[in-house]
Amino acid sequence: MAPPATYDLLQTQLGHRFKDPDLLQESLRHSSFVNEQFEPSLRDNERLEFLGDAVLNLVIGHLLMNAYPELREGDLSRIRSHMVNESQLADIARTIDLGRFLQLGKGEILSQGFSKSSILANALEAVIAAVYLDGGFQAAFAMIQHHFRHLVADALDLTAGQDYKSRLQEAIQGRTREVPQYQVVAESGPDHDKTFSVQVTVGRCQAVGSGKSKKLAEQDAARQALARLAANPCSRPADQ
Repeated sequence: MAPPATYDLLQTQLGHRFKDPDLLQESLRHSSFVNEQFEPSLRDNERLEFLGDAVLNLVIGHLLMNAYPELREGDLSRIRSHMVNESQLADIARTIDLGRFLQLGKGEILSQGFSKSSILANALEAVIAAVYLDGGFQAAFAMIQHHFRHLVADALDLTAGQDYKSRLQEAIQGRTREVPQYQVVAESGPDHDKTFSVQVTVGRCQAVGSGKSKKLAEQDAARQALARLAANPCSRPADQ
């Protein structure tokens, strides 16, 4: 069992102080560890994992709907599935060094279970459930929002098959003879981590998008233009 100071460090990483430390300990307890103990009352983290999966999907869905009000249900579902898959969850677990706090059986320790993506992802969901049970929905929401904010911000990059530029071109066909024009209007950040702002112009309609590459910024600009067109069909031939 990890010493109290270790749990203090983890709680700082999570951004939540537990009123019931037993919940946190249960969320870190793998079934391989429980199977080696002689305590019938000792529970592993699988039930918490089940609940955490539901809480995570609800919060991510909420965040995506707020961030991208123009996206359709299919797009939102596809993005969410990318955000909550085993690989993404394991990566977030690694950023808070979750593996070092896990209680594993001897076999899992020998096979480097602390670094296995499946174990890390499941444990993160269990921790989310522990936060939810200990502090309520708002506590879980705040924790998820903090640790998944970069994925929400980069959601367009997660939808590899989504071509908003083509969708914009299709949307304006029949309304105007003009072709969308894309122009870089700003760059910020160091050379190794630049952010680009691109403006798209279609007739009298303009929109600005941003991204970590010019291509992503163009896609974001096209997405923003589609949203504006849906709300107000401002795209008309310039000579009308």
